[in-house]
Amino acid sequence: MLDSLLDQLARRRGIGDAYYDYRGELKHFSAATKTAILAAMGCSVTDAAAVEQELASLEAERWQPRAPAVTVLRPGRAGVVVVVPADDLAGAIDWRVVTAPGAHRDGRVVAAELAEIERRDVDGRWLTRRWLPLPEDLPLGEHTLQLCMKDGGGDGTLFVAPARCHEPEPLTAGARLWGLAVQLYTLRSTSNWGIGDFADLREVVRRAAANGAAFVGLNPLHALFPANPGHFSPYSPSSRHFLNVLYIAVPEVEGFVADAAVRALAGAPEFATELARLRATDLVDYAGVARAKLPVLRALYEHFRREHLERGSERARAFRNFQAERGEPLRRHALHDAIDAWLRPQEPERFWGWPAWPAELRDPAGDPVRAFEERHRVEVDFHAWLQWVADEQLGAVQGLARELGMPIGLYGDYAVGVNPAGSETWSDQQVYRMGAGVGAPPDPLALKGQDWGIPPQDPHALAAARHRPFRDLIAANMRHFGALRLDHVMALFRQWWVPVGLGATEGGYVHYPLDDLMAVLALES
Repeated sequence: MLDSLLDQLARRRGIGDAYYDYRGELKHFSAATKTAILAAMGCSVTDAAAVEQELASLEAERWQPRAPAVTVLRPGRAGVVVVVPADDLAGAIDWRVVTAPGAHRDGRVVAAELAEIERRDVDGRWLTRRWLPLPEDLPLGEHTLQLCMKDGGGDGTLFVAPARCHEPEPLTAGARLWGLAVQLYTLRSTSNWGIGDFADLREVVRRAAANGAAFVGLNPLHALFPANPGHFSPYSPSSRHFLNVLYIAVPEVEGFVADAAVRALAGAPEFATELARLRATDLVDYAGVARAKLPVLRALYEHFRREHLERGSERARAFRNFQAERGEPLRRHALHDAIDAWLRPQEPERFWGWPAWPAELRDPAGDPVRAFEERHRVEVDFHAWLQWVADEQLGAVQGLARELGMPIGLYGDYAVGVNPAGSETWSDQQVYRMGAGVGAPPDPLALKGQDWGIPPQDPHALAAARHRPFRDLIAANMRHFGALRLDHVMALFRQWWVPVGLGATEGGYVHYPLDDLMAVLALES
């Protein structure tokens, strides 16, 4: 009985039953694998009664007479599924789609006139699921759907998406475009500080544009760990919302020439010797680059505080506007980096990441974290300022690419996941499942499968959050790119979850709402 209940619960939570391996053989997932994945999702699977309770909770959620939490409308699919008690079928359903402040579309329909999809007896009351058509000509965007019924209603999120992603005009006209692929950190120049930077990228763009290239493709530029520069994989970042600040071209930051403290740091003979060493190394010395850049950037931030923040200058307003625009994600990312920089030097082996921080600092919304923010306001602002500087420099490169006539310009890369110790998982713990890692089943190159150690997003939690985490990530990565590559794009359809404690061969596929995610992707594009 328990195995049967686990199978039902697994299907409801998106866990597959089987898959075809690289030999073409059908492999069924074991009860142990399904149980472990369900446990990683936070489901109670200790006994049959617990699993029955999980199923009942999911069923009750599905039959709530209220507006769906999230609905995606595509051309030819304009409508939502509503739950109506059978004894209310003679009543009216009033709906409103709020498309912008002060703008909305309204309608009213008798519930009995809607096409029925299914019906169910829930706790002695018959409920029916019906299709409520909405206007086909709603504007593209994220809107609020409001339902008012005799017994239920409420608000939901409505995405109205185009049929496909944006394409630049030369591609829509059938042209073939070419460009360069660059690993930014590998670029060498006489001006960088041991790692390719945004000034180097600008020079690549100039040369590429002069030779007729349409784009410059890049490795992921996601934020890493300023307090732990030895963790340098762009595919295991701290956060995909923000940028790796080691790519900042320090000499181009305002104040580099004018500030005496900065001149003293960067003008010292031993500093010049160190820069020459960093430029000459066979491999990027990430720790050395961080030791060179971060103290100078701190001095530049002190210059910014004195000359701009304290005087309320135009530059100060631009920084504060950036903080307001990027909102809570930026605040939490800056907080994470500030806490990490404060704790890690004390005991590097102990405080390896936020899961090992003191318990009171693991909740970004908790009072102890707010107290830390108040005590370390300058440090938190410093990390936000670093993101602003990086964002400005990258945006300027893309602006130059377009000025030079490149139809795409920068071609970005979006990693499939993030490091479990990073700010993205700390900031959004409701969506990430730390009890599993994303990987791949066995194949000819990895006969034991793969576990990449990056925690997956739970598709059930993603839908409950109205796909906002995914949309925010995509929007952040489209800020300064003309094209975006999604690493392991099949992750929008399914991901191989490897529960902690099991081998990669014992993982299983978890399915995601592909149509919804593709619609959000097209809308952001």
